[in-house]
Amino acid sequence: MPKVGVILSGCGYLDGSEITESVITLLALDRAGAEVFCFAPSIEQRQVSNHLTGELTTESRNVLTESARVVRGKISDLSKANANELDALILPGGFGAALNLSSFGIEGASANIHDGLATLLHEMHEQKKPIGGICIAPALLALALGDDKPLLTIGDDVTTANELEKLGAQHKDCVVQGAVTDEQKKIVTCPAYMYEAPIKDIASGIETLVEEVIRLCGDS
Repeated sequence: MPKVGVILSGCGYLDGSEITESVITLLALDRAGAEVFCFAPSIEQRQVSNHLTGELTTESRNVLTESARVVRGKISDLSKANANELDALILPGGFGAALNLSSFGIEGASANIHDGLATLLHEMHEQKKPIGGICIAPALLALALGDDKPLLTIGDDVTTANELEKLGAQHKDCVVQGAVTDEQKKIVTCPAYMYEAPIKDIASGIETLVEEVIRLCGDS
């Protein structure tokens, strides 16, 4: 039974984890027989959005506390994530990945990434353990691992793809139902809600990503 870490960034696609992507990921991992461990940093969100109107609010929310909403409280502080105790890592998307786990949503290729997450990604990569990135989360992989020139996808968004390539990543266009696997580096990415697509197509891509990550666990 592979032990898979899932990194969340809040609750809600405008300022945290994309809930649909996160739940599909957790469901696919459970169906694959994986043991799942969820993590999020205990930090304040960079911004809080009203998901009914799309407008910013003056509220203050904690990323770990908000992420707990998605997983019924079964989550730990990111500082407790240990690469030695995990077989794989998956990062769902949502704008929180680009705001709370990094500043990519504001600064693009000039962005910083959360120190603890960067360390965890480096350690997983050095141990040749598979990593999955969904939607905008491949930007985090480019920020942390770009020097190793990983093959990634965020779909067919040229502007975002160019920012990833500035960081050293190689970008490959991908349909919403698919995923891109870098076999050598054991990195799997899929576009999900980088497209405006039906939930069945979003699920297809994420399920493919999870299948690939689990397969690569067997190659470790």
